[in-house]
Amino acid sequence: MTSEPASAPAPSAVYRLLAGTRNLRTLRLGDSLIDLKRRQFQGPKVELPEVFEAEWTGDPKARKADFASDYPGAPMLSRGLVERVGQARLERAGRMVPVRTPGPGPDDYVLYVVEPVVDCVDTRRSAQPKKATGEMKRMVFRPEAVPAELPAFRVPQFPVAVCWTGWMRELLGEILGDDLEARLLWSPDPASAAHPDPWGL
Repeated sequence: MTSEPASAPAPSAVYRLLAGTRNLRTLRLGDSLIDLKRRQFQGPKVELPEVFEAEWTGDPKARKADFASDYPGAPMLSRGLVERVGQARLERAGRMVPVRTPGPGPDDYVLYVVEPVVDCVDTRRSAQPKKATGEMKRMVFRPEAVPAELPAFRVPQFPVAVCWTGWMRELLGEILGDDLEARLLWSPDPASAAHPDPWGL
């Protein structure tokens, strides 16, 4: 299985991750998404709820995704996936907050609240951020500034989105296979082509 990088990691590619294109059920946050966005924009002074409320979307007969969120800033992971990845690895970049879903079943999912905001975007070569959200259709990163040792991070220009580093993308891909979609945002390899619309659904 892929392991985390050494103490002096090489420049890392950066990805957006989401549930795969198979017939999978995913989770959608309700009003608590507003609290999460406020936290992402304003920082730790905004308190988060102790539990996030979410509902399942998709075909009720379909399988529930382990990487269960399509919203870029609110990755929701099954507890089984957290165990396989290693909670300590994930907690290098944030914390897990329980997710409550309707029905009598156990709450087997958590929302991964990614905290580090890293100024590593090359703003001169990236697309202009949208005023409302900061979304950039084309993102170019400064290789030396990408936090390759972290599993995930956010950037100040687009704080409501989670960026994933290459080694964590590889690890999740090994575990989830086609149940995970990885869209390349940027790579230090100039021959690698970024996804044309990484944040669209």
